[in-house]
Amino acid sequence: MAQCCKLIKKSFPNLNDDIYAYLESVLENATEDIETVEDVYEAVGEVLMDVEEDKTEEDILEVCNSILNLLKPESSKKVNGIQKMLNAPVHLGQLASDQGLEDIKEANSIWLKTTDDAARNVDSKKLEKAKELDLKKQSKKDGKEIKPNSNKYGSREATASQVISKKEVRAELSGNNNSKDIHLENFDITYGEKVLIRGADVTLAYGRRYGFVGRNGLGKTTVLRMISEKQLKIPSHISILHVEQEVVGDDTRAIDSVLESDIVRHALLLEEQDLNQKINNGGEGAQDASSRLSEVYQELEAIDAAKAPARAAVILDGLGFIGDMQERATKTFSGGWRMRLALARALFSKPDLLLLDEPTNMLDMQAIIWLERYLQTWKSTILVVSHDRSFLDEVPTDILHIHSQKIDTYKGNYSDFNNTMVERLKAQSREYESQMEFRKHVQEFIDKFRYNAKRAPMVQSRIKMLEKLPKLEPVVTEATVTLKFPDVDKLSPPILMLSEVSYTYPETTRTIFSKVDLSATMESRICIVGENGAGKSTLLKILMDRFSPTQGTRTAHRNLKFGYFTQHFVDQLDLSVCSVELMQKEFPGKKVEEYRRMLGQFGVTGDMALQQIESLSGGQKSRVAFAVLCGHNPNFLILDEPTNHLDIETIEALGNALIKYKGGVILVSHDERLLKMVCQELWVCSRGKVWSIDGGLDEYRKMVEKEMVLS
Repeated sequence: MAQCCKLIKKSFPNLNDDIYAYLESVLENATEDIETVEDVYEAVGEVLMDVEEDKTEEDILEVCNSILNLLKPESSKKVNGIQKMLNAPVHLGQLASDQGLEDIKEANSIWLKTTDDAARNVDSKKLEKAKELDLKKQSKKDGKEIKPNSNKYGSREATASQVISKKEVRAELSGNNNSKDIHLENFDITYGEKVLIRGADVTLAYGRRYGFVGRNGLGKTTVLRMISEKQLKIPSHISILHVEQEVVGDDTRAIDSVLESDIVRHALLLEEQDLNQKINNGGEGAQDASSRLSEVYQELEAIDAAKAPARAAVILDGLGFIGDMQERATKTFSGGWRMRLALARALFSKPDLLLLDEPTNMLDMQAIIWLERYLQTWKSTILVVSHDRSFLDEVPTDILHIHSQKIDTYKGNYSDFNNTMVERLKAQSREYESQMEFRKHVQEFIDKFRYNAKRAPMVQSRIKMLEKLPKLEPVVTEATVTLKFPDVDKLSPPILMLSEVSYTYPETTRTIFSKVDLSATMESRICIVGENGAGKSTLLKILMDRFSPTQGTRTAHRNLKFGYFTQHFVDQLDLSVCSVELMQKEFPGKKVEEYRRMLGQFGVTGDMALQQIESLSGGQKSRVAFAVLCGHNPNFLILDEPTNHLDIETIEALGNALIKYKGGVILVSHDERLLKMVCQELWVCSRGKVWSIDGGLDEYRKMVEKEMVLS
C-alpha cells in the first residue's frame, strides 16, 4: 500500500491532500473486491481523471494497471489486518486526513475560511458517486446491505458505523495501548432508514463523569447500548458495565449476587476451594497446589478481597437494602428492587466505563442522595443518561448534548451547560446575521455594477470573496414541548376525603399506615413523597377505591373520574401498532384527524404518530400513554412517577400543563424540579404514617439528609 501511495503521489503531484486521503482509504478497504484493471479504474479512475484533466484515459488506465500489480501480492494480509478492528460498515467517504479535518473544525472565524483551489477542480458529483459506490461494496462485503422496506421505520434494529483511525488500529494490534481514554470518531447510528446520529465525535476522558442529555427519541439509550454491545469500537482492554437489565431472580442471596459481580475475586475464591480440596486429598499434585495456593492468597490480598463483603453491604444499604433484605434470595424481590441489585453490582465491580440509563427512576429520595454522593467519588469514567436536573447538577463533570444528529460536549454540570448553550446559540445567531448582512451589502454592490466595464475587476473580486465565505446555516432551536390536559367541569366539594384510614395487607399483621386524615379538592396539587415500600402506591389505590381501608372511611364525589398514570400503564401499550392505530382501538368511531389532535396535545405529531410504538423511546411511549389516559376525559389525575423516561423539556412542559389543569392532581414523584413547580401541599408517607409537612420539598430533603447522618 505504501508503494501504491508513492506511485499516486508521483503520477499526480498536484493532488489535493483530502482527495489523496480519500483515494488511499478506497484502495485500502476495497482490495478484496479488486480483481482487474477495470475494478481499479471504477474505484479511483474517474476521480483521478477530474484531478488531472490533461491526462488521457489511457494514461489513467496505465496508472491503474501499476496499482493493480502492486496491490494484489499484499491484499490478503492488509485487508485482514484492517477487518480485525472494523466489524461495522466504514464511512469510506469520510476518511480524510486528520490534519485537514482539524484545520476545518478549529477555524472559529467566519471570515478566515477559504476553499482549496485543487479541490475546486474535482467534479463533486462524481466524487460523491464514487464514495457511494464504495460504501455499497463495503456494506455487501460485511453482509449488512440495507434492503428496501415499505415502512421507513420498520427496522427494529439500530446499526452503527464508525471510522477508526490508523493510529487506533495500530495501538490495538500492538497490544501496547494502556490509555483508558475513549475516542469515538466520526460515527453514525441509524434505526432502519432513520438517521439518529451522523458524523459524531465523542471523547470520554478517564475519570470524568459525563451526563448525556437531549430530547426523547434522539438516540441516547441507543448509544449506550451500542457501546456496551461493542458495535461502537473502543479499546479491548477497557472494561464496560451497562446497567440495563434487572438481575435474574433465583436462590442467590442479594449480597452474594453483588459479591459475584467481581469476576476476578469470585474466580480466585473458587480456585482457592479447589486447591484446598486437592491439598486435603494429597497425591502427586498436592505440592503444586500448595504453591499455587500461596499465589492465590497474595492475589486476593492485593485486591482487598477480605473487605469486599463490607463494601458490598454498604452499597446495598445505601440503595435501600436494609437489615435482613441483604440475606433474602433475589427471586423474592420485585423488578424495581432487582434493578437496584443490578446497580449495586455495577458499583461494586468498578468497571473502567460505567454506563447508567436513568438510574434514579427506581430510587426514592434517600437512595438518590446516597447515589449522588457515592458517584461524586467515582474514580473511573461514567456515562449516564438522566433527566433528573438535580442529579445532573450534582454528579456530572461534563455534559454531552445530542441534537440535530450531532453530539456536543460542554464542561461543567447541567446548569453550566444550560447557560453556556444559551450563550453559544446567541453567538451563532449573531455570527449568522452578521454574515447575512455582509453578503447582502456585497451582493448589492455586485448587482449595481455588474454591467459596468470600469468596475468589472471590483465586481469579480467581490464575487470571489463571496465564494470563499463558508455557508453558515441559520441557528435552529429545538421546538418547544407543549402538553395540554383536557378541560373539565367543576365539581362542588367535598371531592375526596380519607378519615381515620388504616390499611393492613390481607392475611398478614403488617400495618402499612394508620389514622390517615386527608382531603383533596379540584384545586389540589398534592405531592406524596417517602421511601420505597412505605405504602405510597397503596395509598393511591385506596384514594381511587381500588383497595378498601381496613379501618376508617373514604368519601368521594359521585361524578369523580380518575385518570391513573403509572409506568405499568406505559408497559401495557400494544407495541405492534402505531400511535394512531392504538387510538383507533381505544376510541373507535372517530376521524383520523381527531386521533392526531388527541396525540398532538402530548407532542406526538408528524411521523412519530405513524411509527410503530415499539420503535419509540421510553419518553415518547409515555406521551402516547398520556394521550390514551386523557382520551377518557378524567377530572382528577393520580400520577405515580410520571417523569420516568421523560426528557427535561417534557418534564417542564408536564409541570406547566398540571398547573393549568382545572381538575385535581395527586402526584407521586422524586423529581425535585417537577415537585417544586407543581406542589402546593406535600404529604410524607413513612414509617406507618402519612402527614402533611410545612416547608415543602426543601424541608423534606433536609429531614432526609439529617436521618442519613444519624443512621
